[in-house]
Amino acid sequence: MGMTMADAFDDECDYLFKAVMIGDSGVGKTNLLSMFSRGEFRLDSKPTIGVEFAYRNVRVGDKLIKAQIWDTAGQERFRAITSSYYRGALGALLVYDITRRATFENLKKWLRELRELGDSQMVIMLVGNKSDLGHKRNVNEEEGRMLAEQEGIFFMETSAFENTNVEEAFVQMITQIHQVTSQKSLDAKVTETTAPCAGQIILNVDEVSATKKAGCCSQ
Repeated sequence: MGMTMADAFDDECDYLFKAVMIGDSGVGKTNLLSMFSRGEFRLDSKPTIGVEFAYRNVRVGDKLIKAQIWDTAGQERFRAITSSYYRGALGALLVYDITRRATFENLKKWLRELRELGDSQMVIMLVGNKSDLGHKRNVNEEEGRMLAEQEGIFFMETSAFENTNVEEAFVQMITQIHQVTSQKSLDAKVTETTAPCAGQIILNVDEVSATKKAGCCSQ
């Protein structure tokens, strides 16, 4: 067998990228993150309160990138955290539920918030989750694809339950972030958010009183 996710934390990483997950409550953000970071789907998953985050190392070319993915509650009463939540984020997974049309219609609101509070070069991956529930589908795949094209963002349908396209969605986002930051480096406009692992992003964790804290490349 190859290297496990836990083993990957022993490697020295080259960059730490922060990304955020947004979308309505109940679309499956937490289970997508759990599947990507730990390989688990939990049927008893409870609504996220405030902010949680997880790490996962991803190799892009010759670089080892530690992705720090933040997960937030979709409920409006937790919206006060947004400015700290988005600060330093280089990517976003914008998630809706293919069986609940309202979660798709609310995407415009989330995109507006992303563009107001997020970095102008943030990589956005639109994710239509719960593709395993095709018999209950209320949003066609083509609609998701068209919205992504209109907004100039990436798109993929996933199933956290069946672990379909979960890895692909996160890895594509992280790969695109790496391309954007590499171009920034070439343009000699590197910001603190592209600093090596021990950089700025870890400091933001305390600002939202997240319960977990980890060093750069430790689990």
